[in-house]
Amino acid sequence: MSAEIICVGTELLLGDILNSNAQYLAQQLAKLGIPHYYQTVVGDNPERLKQIIEIASQRVEILIFTGGLGPTPDDLTCETIADFFGVPLVEQPDIIEDITKKYFQRGRVMTPSNRKQALIPQGAKILPNPTGTAPGIIWEPRPGLTIFTFPGVPSEMHRMWEETAVPYLKSQGWGKEIIYSRMLKFWGIAESALAEQVAAYLNLPNPTVAPYSSRGEVKLRVSAKAASVAQAQDFIAPIEKQIREIAGLDYYGADDETLASVVGELLRARGETLSVAESCTGGGLGQMLTEISGSSDYFWGGVISYDNFVKEKLLGVNSQDLAKHGAVSSIVAEQMAQGVQSRLSTTWGLSITGIAGPTGGTETKPVGLVYIGLAGPNGKVESFEYRFGAARGRSLIRHVSACTALDNLRRKLLSQ
Repeated sequence: MSAEIICVGTELLLGDILNSNAQYLAQQLAKLGIPHYYQTVVGDNPERLKQIIEIASQRVEILIFTGGLGPTPDDLTCETIADFFGVPLVEQPDIIEDITKKYFQRGRVMTPSNRKQALIPQGAKILPNPTGTAPGIIWEPRPGLTIFTFPGVPSEMHRMWEETAVPYLKSQGWGKEIIYSRMLKFWGIAESALAEQVAAYLNLPNPTVAPYSSRGEVKLRVSAKAASVAQAQDFIAPIEKQIREIAGLDYYGADDETLASVVGELLRARGETLSVAESCTGGGLGQMLTEISGSSDYFWGGVISYDNFVKEKLLGVNSQDLAKHGAVSSIVAEQMAQGVQSRLSTTWGLSITGIAGPTGGTETKPVGLVYIGLAGPNGKVESFEYRFGAARGRSLIRHVSACTALDNLRRKLLSQ
């Protein structure tokens, strides 16, 4: 048995609203151990919605609809579902009473159009909406098929799911197994290279392993189906251990961990501090670090040295080196790292200078050329050259530069 999520709303197709409901429901289905293999978004069009229902109802046993339950003419979900199954809509006095009461509590009078929300397919059960005016339904139009409808407002849908839908599904025998996942994260390796290294794990039945790539980062989702979270974790643990051993330092964390949080914990454990000097990233590196609560324990601050005047006057970069090698060079990156480390009296100094584009590149120094400098506690200063490529675009070059700088520091901390 599996479920399908059908999100109704032309605004979703136009991209005016982010479809967070599908993500939420997918996560919730996994918690109940209910597999789902399809998600569909359809506009406010009865005929197209019927086509979707016809396809979906033949391949799954649970249909979950969000959107299209309001009082306006384009809210057609219940009406279309009833029409598809050849069942009349019936006005429910309990719903009218609930809507009237909610309007009264808000100091308003229910308009006639709101009565539309009280029409549900004959034989369907009401799925109460504690906060909004549009209830949903739980309906079995035929044996082996259960339909849930929810409004599109996420806060309303979440509460309706948790308070009514989940208990109902559990009463039908669902929730005895769960699908639990660990998201392993990697930096400094391509998705294809990592997939080759862990190829033997990509066809496991339980747990399963699947690769993902996003904004320079590679992830492996390890998912297990089990009777409990604890049992699933037991299934995942040996696979995770083996993958981490294969990946080595390319693995940096899991689930909610970020490069910034991992670096922060390493610095905190060592009682060390960090300052940063940024040019092309314009404060992005500092932002990543300060997004972590408690980062003031180890992060003391930074300098956004966008202009060469700031590099010289605040960071002590040699003007002759700037003139000879340019701001985007290894020697300047090293002096920026040393300068901020010295002026802020921190254990480590980390710097970034580069060409994020789309303008500013030359034949010898193309867009995407970035230098990262790292000054350590032993007086040693290093720099690293990267060519991220103009095709990535300005925003992604800046993001990858900041993450790569953190990754360089992470690797250095782990190697000492």
